[in-house]
Amino acid sequence: MAQKLFSAATLGNLTLQNQIVMAPMTRNRATTDHAVTDIMTTYYEQRASAGLIITEGIAPSPNGNGYARVPGLYTKEQIAGWKNVTDAVHAKGGKIFAQLMHSGRIGHPVNMHENGEVIAPSAIAAAGQIYTDTDGMLDHPTPRALTTEEVKQTVQEFVQAAKNAIEAGFDGVEIHGANGYLVEQFLRSTSNQRTDEYGGSAENNARFALEIAEQISAAIGKEKTGIRLSPYGVFNDMPYSPDDDKIYHYVAQKLSDYVVYVHLVDHESMGAPAVDPAIVEAIRKNYTGALILSGGYDAERAEAALTSGKADLIAIGRPFIANPDLVERLKTGAELNQPDFSTFYTPGEKGYTDYPVLEEARA
Repeated sequence: MAQKLFSAATLGNLTLQNQIVMAPMTRNRATTDHAVTDIMTTYYEQRASAGLIITEGIAPSPNGNGYARVPGLYTKEQIAGWKNVTDAVHAKGGKIFAQLMHSGRIGHPVNMHENGEVIAPSAIAAAGQIYTDTDGMLDHPTPRALTTEEVKQTVQEFVQAAKNAIEAGFDGVEIHGANGYLVEQFLRSTSNQRTDEYGGSAENNARFALEIAEQISAAIGKEKTGIRLSPYGVFNDMPYSPDDDKIYHYVAQKLSDYVVYVHLVDHESMGAPAVDPAIVEAIRKNYTGALILSGGYDAERAEAALTSGKADLIAIGRPFIANPDLVERLKTGAELNQPDFSTFYTPGEKGYTDYPVLEEARA
């Protein structure tokens, strides 16, 4: 029986009720103009027994909102909507961070707020297509490369979104530096072929991510700032290159000054290359804050990672979709509900807030 997994933990100034993190998962339940809905409040409230909830990716600006029905954190209405969410989670004893996700080149104008634009480090289109509510699947457009000054302005968009998150009652923010979105687009040479201070070397490729982390930390506090990285992730046309390893080593060395945790995701269970243990060990050695690991963990693997000191917290994703009371189910060894994959990204309550908790399932 796992013991450490279900014991309290400290993260910065927060006391978490257990060492289970609900991983960020896109669910597309916002309105078509990217406002927070009432069912989103219900969804997060239902899962407040997690030690820490990290929300779905939230766009810091209209340019960062490339997906259909993904929420933002750049209008007064969005801030008010998220305040309903954080109040509900806190009332249940939970803690919640907002994941700030700028989609960059992974987006389409059809999905965006008016005047939103698909932008990126370089004018290189991602392979593949993206879903739109109005026109179905469309090719990824070629993004417009940001000027140096616009890169600096985009950093400030993240900073303002972090301030908005605190206004909305979040306990902190997670910078989404993974999964092929804008921060990772700067980190990887695949999508970053710049010749200014934001590209061309490990230090320059890392500059955008580190400036965001440094300036958010200065604005809201290091103890309220985290970052998610996927060094071996291949999602959204991000082929792995060994040349990128040195970038992540450099980032790990610098992040200790800026963030309370690094959230390291391993997508091997979803078809990506396994994260080299040497990378995990290097981050563990070079980064002095808390390390969150995610990637196909069950209670047994999670307990082993925690007791060995490999991780400080364990993030679990998809099992939370169908099991709002996942913590209780893992603790008691109860059978898990199985998710309906067809409703992962559809609008409405079905496959979102209608999964039964244990008492309902037994009844």
